Amino acid sequence: MYQLNDLLHLMARLRDPQHGCPWDLKQSYATIVPYTIEEAYEVADAIERNDFEHLPGELGDLLFQVVYYSQLAGEEGRFGFAEVVDGITRKLIRRHPHVFVDGDLYGTPDVARLKEAAVKQRWEELKAEERAAKAPVPEQLSLLDDVPAALPALSRAVKLQKRAAQVGFDWPEALPVLDKLHEELGEVLEAMSSNDPQAIAEEVGDLLFAATNLARHLKVDPETALRAANSKFERRFRFIEQVLRERGVRPETCSLEELDGLWSDAKREEKKLQGCG
Repeated sequence: MYQLNDLLHLMARLRDPQHGCPWDLKQSYATIVPYTIEEAYEVADAIERNDFEHLPGELGDLLFQVVYYSQLAGEEGRFGFAEVVDGITRKLIRRHPHVFVDGDLYGTPDVARLKEAAVKQRWEELKAEERAAKAPVPEQLSLLDDVPAALPALSRAVKLQKRAAQVGFDWPEALPVLDKLHEELGEVLEAMSSNDPQAIAEEVGDLLFAATNLARHLKVDPETALRAANSKFERRFRFIEQVLRERGVRPETCSLEELDGLWSDAKREEKKLQGCG
């Protein structure tokens, strides 16, 4: 079987100025980013579908992205794959002092030294120390520093809310968040009556942020939940299309009541299948 060094050699060959691949030679950090995001989602999709047959391939595609960035950086004399591996290893050793006692990667763990809650607290403390060390102006350090702007909006909202919660800026339980959700919905309705597109967009954003907060308090990952809702919608809409296809009818010729009735049929069919399962 090929090993990691073979993959690194392959990447170098693809970027060889004389004999490399023309497409790969044209790429840069920025042009590769969309592929990195896509590959990460394909890994998540395979896991959600329990598609373990294809998961190794998807993980390989994601790993290749790291190798690609490392090759580009190596060509510029910035860093190489070895520095990437060294950096993540050192960081994880530093963030798990209860496992890697005195920074010894191969030493005996001391898991009993910290309970789970304390482990999590120490993890956050270490991350805060790392943020402080990276801050160009320490007195302007923010809890929200290093929350990536490129994250999907729902995931970023959760991270921002969790950071603020570390200093007590949070509701103690889910019910007050539900009240906030109703409040935001009322403000959407108010904005709708004004016919101001900018105001409507702002209030819808606030509503989504509040819904994300509710999901967080209920221990639900909103990104995963929405992907599941998307899959459910797609599955049911395809059912509608299939039924109409069998009837020789086009969806656009049906009334909303007819389509809604088929939607209810799709839901009933799913319940039957789940019952059989």
